Amino acid sequence: MKSKIRLYYKLLQIVILFIHGLILAAGVFPALSFLYSARDAKIKKDAIKTRWLQRFGAIVNLHVIKDGELPERRAMLISNHISWLDIIVIGQYLPAYFVAKSDISSWPVIGYLARQGGTVFIRRGDKQHIRATAEKMAWLLKQNGNIVAFPEGTTTKGDEVLHFHSSLFQPALLTKSAIQPIVLQYRGAAKETAPFVGDDAFVTHLIKILAMDKIEVRLNFLPAINSAGKSRHAISVETRDMIWKKLSENLPMDKAELSSLPAQTLLMPLAISQLHARPRL
Repeated sequence: MKSKIRLYYKLLQIVILFIHGLILAAGVFPALSFLYSARDAKIKKDAIKTRWLQRFGAIVNLHVIKDGELPERRAMLISNHISWLDIIVIGQYLPAYFVAKSDISSWPVIGYLARQGGTVFIRRGDKQHIRATAEKMAWLLKQNGNIVAFPEGTTTKGDEVLHFHSSLFQPALLTKSAIQPIVLQYRGAAKETAPFVGDDAFVTHLIKILAMDKIEVRLNFLPAINSAGKSRHAISVETRDMIWKKLSENLPMDKAELSSLPAQTLLMPLAISQLHARPRL
């Protein structure tokens, strides 16, 4: 009974938070743009967005173990991608523009809040749209904004890092911006519940998250990469390798690690089982 009451209370808080977000996006943000210079309006909007995300994190009882240093200057931050919660986890620590799939733009309420919050939407497979998006990202970086991108292009369960789309790195190279890898790892019960994969629906997944006592996550800000003289492909490979190396430190031996072992080692258990299975003469 107590768990249901707690869930209903959290749902009420989330509804109030979304209403508050709509008021900010539809009324407060336009007013700030009208009353202040572009620079001052951005500073005030960033502070509001950060507080809103921090409030979201408090409602879901987010427990973050943060390691590493935040970027000291404009940067493109590159992260592995597990859930929509990733935005809440990262966004409460620094103001940034997030790069997301265009599908999210059409989500009720969330899509509108994301658009008004400055999210950069990318339509994969549309080269013309990707070029336009890259130009927008470059402009944001030139305005000293931070950009958070998830180059895998989709979410995983958190136990692997997929191939990176190197085109997302081009704006950072053109503007000579810092490129800083981020590693996300959900822990405890959240390791199974937090991933937003497959055909999961947002509202259903949100309710699962709210039903949890707490969400534990480790957030690592790795050292920035020196991109001088490197191609976007080389940078994407280096960034992915850094993220995977850090991620795998706290993972049990998985298929990726097993595949790197010598074939003789992998076949040893099978050979032993066959030896014991032979009939004795």
